[in-house]
Amino acid sequence: MQKILFNSTIILTVFFAIPSVSFGQLQWKNVDTLFQPLPASMHIYKTTGLLDGKPNIAYYVEADLSARELSFIADTAYNGRLTPSQFFRKAQEGNLSFDEQFRLPVLVVNTTFFSFATNQNLNVVINNGRLLAHNVHSLPGRGKDTLTYRHPYGSAIGISKKRKADIAWVLTDSTKQDAFASQSPVGLVRDVVTHYDFKYAKTRGPFRKWNVVTAVGGGPVLVQYGEVKITNNEEWKFAGNAVNDKHPRTAMGYTPDGKLIVLVVEGRHPGTAEGASLTQLAQMLKDIGCEEALNLDGGGSSCMLINGKETIKVSDAGGQRPVPAVFMIKWKK
Repeated sequence: MQKILFNSTIILTVFFAIPSVSFGQLQWKNVDTLFQPLPASMHIYKTTGLLDGKPNIAYYVEADLSARELSFIADTAYNGRLTPSQFFRKAQEGNLSFDEQFRLPVLVVNTTFFSFATNQNLNVVINNGRLLAHNVHSLPGRGKDTLTYRHPYGSAIGISKKRKADIAWVLTDSTKQDAFASQSPVGLVRDVVTHYDFKYAKTRGPFRKWNVVTAVGGGPVLVQYGEVKITNNEEWKFAGNAVNDKHPRTAMGYTPDGKLIVLVVEGRHPGTAEGASLTQLAQMLKDIGCEEALNLDGGGSSCMLINGKETIKVSDAGGQRPVPAVFMIKWKK
């Protein structure tokens, strides 16, 4: 997790060779052959091109949201944390209650920010339409502002029953069964109230019930309407100029033609992969073609597995960091 303002069988498949493609200054190479078997509706790309003159390694997955052979789900460790590999094995063994016909976890990636002290997810997680974790809407100030509380509306990416992706600013409450979403960023509130009143919070934006079956939160939003637009001021994720710091990164977005994009950037490996700033990350996602995209927890948490195999090299010396929630793509037998 990065420094933020709170603690946080064998299956036959047909492979079609896909040439390298260039987006912006980066050239992405199709590396499906390194991660077989893969469904025909899913592809893996890698770049080692310099990022603003600095060494860089990044991968992204492109998955067709309309492909019925794929299931898009979230999972949590339920008041604990597991490494992505542990989540992978759990899913592989069929220990998920949702849609058991989808047995093969092709992709596992970290998602939410969390508290090291309590293992609590600090962002929304939804699976099979059920709220597994809520956004934390009350954050204490620091330094001279210790008596001030900030109440942000965190962002999340969701997938509807009709397999349409959406990024929104989400309001949740532990007493409510549903998540409520605004399609435009909502400015945070500063006051001395430790708990944000739900009724008042709902008046702060055009919130409507968010009809998604799967969702994971993070923030800030990086791309809106196909353009770089970072909503860090509204979401209050990073302090000062921290948006310009380079770290390992995890992000998700979607394209206008219904492709889900999951991107990870390696970092904290001087001379090999130095990471990306939020601005660089946003530009990468825009160049790939995302209509909307958002940042997820990064730093030592960033990890993406394809068929259980790591893509980027994680930055923690001890290996994969245990996290409380992941996003998965599973493949129907």
